[in-house]
Amino acid sequence: MESSARDEILAKLKAAPKAAIPPRPALPPYPTLSMGREQLIKEFSERLTEETVMVHRAKDFPEALEKLTAVAVEEGLKKVMATTDDVVSRLDLPSWGKKNGIQVMTPRDFPDRYSYRDAVFDQAQAGITGADFGVAESATIGIIHNKDQARLVSLAPILHIAVVPVDRIVPVYERIIEKVFGKKGEYPSQFVFITGPSMTGDIQGALFKGMHGPRKVIVILIG
Repeated sequence: MESSARDEILAKLKAAPKAAIPPRPALPPYPTLSMGREQLIKEFSERLTEETVMVHRAKDFPEALEKLTAVAVEEGLKKVMATTDDVVSRLDLPSWGKKNGIQVMTPRDFPDRYSYRDAVFDQAQAGITGADFGVAESATIGIIHNKDQARLVSLAPILHIAVVPVDRIVPVYERIIEKVFGKKGEYPSQFVFITGPSMTGDIQGALFKGMHGPRKVIVILIG
């Protein structure tokens, strides 16, 4: 009986007249698409602030370290987990940590995934990562995860510090999708969009930040 009903439904679907798919209506241009570099940085920074993200801007990497030092003092950081991506590696955080009395751990320091997991969840007071993209229209950070950009560093500690070169800020999401997923067969194993601290509305419909991930996000812009 079930097979007969299924066959009947499928036959009706196949016999239905084929209608042309209407063209997608033209979308109004996003304001961020017409913005210059400094306007994009300003838009990104303002949207980040709206998402309760603290924003610092440094002209170069040495100044970014100064900003990071001030953040570490304000947050009372003594032990952090850092990635080894192309942005963070330029800061030489192990040397910075020794100078400032802060233990800087990286995923490479651990012999197995279990000891790393325990450290990033239970010991690290903050996770420090670079970012591959920043989306001006929504204050979203895009991170491609790989061996130098371990996923838990941005997700497990209660504080996430993201270092974002300003030349990586793009106007809209679509620009990121084109770059990350534009070439067939060359997709990253993991990619995340981060828009401020984690947030949920599961409890009585009230929005609550910091339920499933970092309770606080700080962005240091470089450039």
